[in-house]
Amino acid sequence: MLVATFFEQVWNVLLELSPWLLFGTALSSLLHKLLPPNWIEQQLQGRWGVLKSVLFGIPLPLCSCSVIPTGLGLEKQGSSKGATVGFLIATPQTGVDSIVVSASFLGLPFALFKVGAALVTGLIGGLWVEQEFPTQTTESFSRKQNKPVTWMDSFEHGLDIIGSIWKWLVIGILLSAAISTLIPTNGLGAWIAESSWGNLGASLLALAISIPLYVCATASVPIAAALVQGGLPIGAALVFLMAGPATNIATIGAVRDALGNRITTIYLSTVIGGSLLLGTLFDDVLTSSIDNIHMHEHHNWWAQVSAIILIGLIGYFASKDFTMKNTTSSQTDTMKTLSVDGMTCNGCVGRLQKVLQRLDGVTEAIVTLEPGEAKVDGNVTLATLVTAIENAGFDVVERS
Repeated sequence: MLVATFFEQVWNVLLELSPWLLFGTALSSLLHKLLPPNWIEQQLQGRWGVLKSVLFGIPLPLCSCSVIPTGLGLEKQGSSKGATVGFLIATPQTGVDSIVVSASFLGLPFALFKVGAALVTGLIGGLWVEQEFPTQTTESFSRKQNKPVTWMDSFEHGLDIIGSIWKWLVIGILLSAAISTLIPTNGLGAWIAESSWGNLGASLLALAISIPLYVCATASVPIAAALVQGGLPIGAALVFLMAGPATNIATIGAVRDALGNRITTIYLSTVIGGSLLLGTLFDDVLTSSIDNIHMHEHHNWWAQVSAIILIGLIGYFASKDFTMKNTTSSQTDTMKTLSVDGMTCNGCVGRLQKVLQRLDGVTEAIVTLEPGEAKVDGNVTLATLVTAIENAGFDVVERS
């Protein structure tokens, strides 16, 4: 029975996640195609770039997984690390649809406070990263954007992003389903209300549940409302609605792979500290009534089609990675290894790998981010490889 419930929850998470993830990927691909060359480099840099990225992201209807491809796509095209983190923190917490639903379930003061919370935490996290990692010249992006971006380039850009995060998506889906199976929301609020933990304890529990869990900014509002009706303090509900959409295992893993451990720590510290502080502030300053609680149904035909497409993509990338590992274990004497500088994320890895695989004479190309290397097997000269790597917007710092 428990196993059947778990797989049912896996499918439910896929239905909630897939449409928004594919929407975010499509949006990232569209931005990659339509934005002028180097526009993101020029606009989303420095402290003003952080503010622009947060203001740009707040009204977008992107939740915790759709924001991954969009945010990492911005970073891939030249957005500063601070602007990227500000976007990743602020955007999934709110959106036009989420604001309306929040006002309907939890009152207009709560909805407006949540928008302010997204703005504040996005700015703090983005400016913190900008302080620690000042904007640097991104020559590799500039060189890459000298070539016109075709629709095929745009499509491959989206695939590269999904390919770089598919493992974290699988982990996030399974963990979210496990939590939903083992910790049902009905009765949780009442259990908290009967405990002696107080509001802070309730907020900490809401935080512990929401950080690894996949929740959509809009779809999670009825869950929070039901918890509050069952006894959860309103401030703890705010913590749930801030930390839940802004984090999950897939997002955390993708941020770590793309931006590094230090920035991931800043990102998580901002979300955790900001949600607890603002949840406490809301409890002390404002109150909200909750009436007419009902759950929104997201499981339409588009959600089912999207889930099937996402499962197919995950299967494709899993098979591709498995094949690549087997190929790596059987390297021949013709394998050439070059150290590459300028790759900042797995999107860069995928792009360079495609460039090298298309060269005449190349039988296999394997590119890694840590360390930055390109291993190429086949009848091809070092000079050809170096030229291809530099034309792709990266630098060869060592040859062997």
